[in-house]
Amino acid sequence: MFARYLLTLVLLAVTVVAPASARTPQEMVAVSILPGWRMADGTLMAALRFELAPGWKTYWRAPGEAGIPPRFDWRGSRNVGAVEVLWPTPQQTTTNGLRTIGYSHDLILPVRITPARTGEPVSLAGDLEIGVCSDICVPVETEVSLDLPLDGDGDGDRDPRIAAALAARPYTATEAGVGQVTCRVAPVAGGMELAVEIEMAQMGAREMVVVESGDPELWVAQAETARAGSRISARTEIYHVDGRGFVLDRGALRFTVLTTGDAVDIRGCTGR
Repeated sequence: MFARYLLTLVLLAVTVVAPASARTPQEMVAVSILPGWRMADGTLMAALRFELAPGWKTYWRAPGEAGIPPRFDWRGSRNVGAVEVLWPTPQQTTTNGLRTIGYSHDLILPVRITPARTGEPVSLAGDLEIGVCSDICVPVETEVSLDLPLDGDGDGDRDPRIAAALAARPYTATEAGVGQVTCRVAPVAGGMELAVEIEMAQMGAREMVVVESGDPELWVAQAETARAGSRISARTEIYHVDGRGFVLDRGALRFTVLTTGDAVDIRGCTGR
């Protein structure tokens, strides 16, 4: 499977360097910030708005076999202690015959901002690296910034676009009635094989388990998913990006079960 990973990187590299015809990045996607509102606990709810040109799509945080993972750098912000990106449920798509995960329509991406100092002005500024695809894939770098409101915490001040995106997030394991989640790991050449078994009812067609390690130094292959009664299982391989040995933290693993309809976000697993 590691050889398949290298082949995927080659295909992606070829895809990315393909010419973007006469379009500029601004013609493929426009990115802005929706100011949102202040929460009762003092955090701020805002959103990134991605306006995609017709026929173009962009990627989820785990983009699949040939997607371009998004990167966010918030270091240019003022009075921002933390930023949490809250992803709506993505779609399974296909790029050059490879399964990818993303959005084929305009995307509202909520972000929860924790001020470094409560009661003081907050300015959110981000350097973004995203991929957009049509018949070709193009990496886009852009900057966004906006001074955020300190007032307006009533329901009437809430942007319905952000509220709808928040409502479109995957279910939690508790909400979906997920039972036991067990993992088994075994060494393979240069990495580890991970097998996970999840007790949960089927929620839709084309079930796909996406595995994330929680460690940016680890690369996770696209999992092979199977369903047997009330259990869904997935098998994948994990490698260090520099080819080094590593310890896998089961508690940091994240499993997202995607279907043609709903999705479920599951954190961690126990050994078996």
